[in-house]
Amino acid sequence: MNGYSTQEVAQLVGMKPAQVRHFVRRKLLDPHKGRRGEYHFAFQDLVLLRTAKGLIESDISIRDLFRALRRLKAGARTPPMLSSLRMEAHSGAVVIRNDDKLWNAHTGQGCLEFTPSSPGRCNGQSLAALWNGVEEELRNPEELDSDEWRQLGVDLEDWDASKAFEAYERAITLNPNNADAHVNIGRLYQLKGNLKNAKRHYEMAVEASPRHQLAHYNLGTLFDELSEGELAANFYRKAPDVPDAHYNLARIFHQRGDELAYRRHRQQYQRLLQREGS
Repeated sequence: MNGYSTQEVAQLVGMKPAQVRHFVRRKLLDPHKGRRGEYHFAFQDLVLLRTAKGLIESDISIRDLFRALRRLKAGARTPPMLSSLRMEAHSGAVVIRNDDKLWNAHTGQGCLEFTPSSPGRCNGQSLAALWNGVEEELRNPEELDSDEWRQLGVDLEDWDASKAFEAYERAITLNPNNADAHVNIGRLYQLKGNLKNAKRHYEMAVEASPRHQLAHYNLGTLFDELSEGELAANFYRKAPDVPDAHYNLARIFHQRGDELAYRRHRQQYQRLLQREGS
């Protein structure tokens, strides 16, 4: 799937992954989702986040920024893409510049420009105000549902694995049948070499969602690590839409000397890769 990952957006804009995700939670961004539930952002999303970052640096409060953006998104007079608006900070408020005219993004009223306004920009200044706003939101865990905690875990993985564990655990506490959360926390356990806990979570994912292909695939990789080729192959067969499952099956059959099965799975692996890239 095309687009920027949460981590890439965070690096390009100069935010933390949790800050980027905060805009999604507020329904100000609507990225596509990948197979694991990860976000894929468009270039227009980066434009909006850069503008928002500049407004924060111009002393617009978090609350006022989100209030203005929500009103803009919902208002009938608003263009369909927030990123297409020229937003500026003017006397402590978010304003929209349309040619030489200004209007308050929250009230809809026109503004007189007595003092120079500050456009949204990305100049590397402190993001303490934005980050404090995100942390304040996260202190109220009841505001997040199980899937939101799981997605937060995905965003946190490249930033702080221990916090990702906590997020997945919260997701499972809220919904013990959240198969995706079980798969993700199982994978983290597997990466740490804790195969016992990894297997337990993969099996819980399969119990909650018997056709969860990524859970079956990950169980296959686990038994592969234990040199249990037959068990691994049985689980790989239950993940027919996962390209690497066919790659690993091809390897197993090649080791067995089954050239026909080897070629069949290699071809399927290539077909799936081409389909994902199209």
